[in-house]
Amino acid sequence: MMECKVSWTGAAGTRSGMGFIAETGSGHVLAMDGAPDAAKPDNGGQNLAPRPMETVLAGTGGCTAYDVVLILKRGRHDVRGCSVQLTSERAEADPKVFTKIHMHFTVTGKAIPANAVERAIAMSHEKYCSASIMLAKTAEITTSFDLLEA
Repeated sequence: MMECKVSWTGAAGTRSGMGFIAETGSGHVLAMDGAPDAAKPDNGGQNLAPRPMETVLAGTGGCTAYDVVLILKRGRHDVRGCSVQLTSERAEADPKVFTKIHMHFTVTGKAIPANAVERAIAMSHEKYCSASIMLAKTAEITTSFDLLEA
């Protein structure tokens, strides 16, 4: 079981704004905020933290990068770095779900075969990454990668 408590903070104790603090079951804290709304300031955020949907995208990137590194390590590949750049599109009408997500991986290591990286990415998206598998229900997810020699 996984738990998380999300609490509205308001803006500097004024109980306006759209700031939130998430306290995770593992004992960590994550701040989130909305975009400022000039027309309705009480409905907008202060731009002090990532938007909630940005945290969903970041969590998905962390989930899949974790998988890729772990799969390469288990294959005894000398992986030295891994990053993933995510770009996305969302529906224009509510609910504004993700409709397209592209993940571009940059993997650095010594003598890692390209097919091993390709396989690790595919395994993450087909079997292991809960976040990307869940988001694939509404979004077309595509991937690409660069492999750099360390």
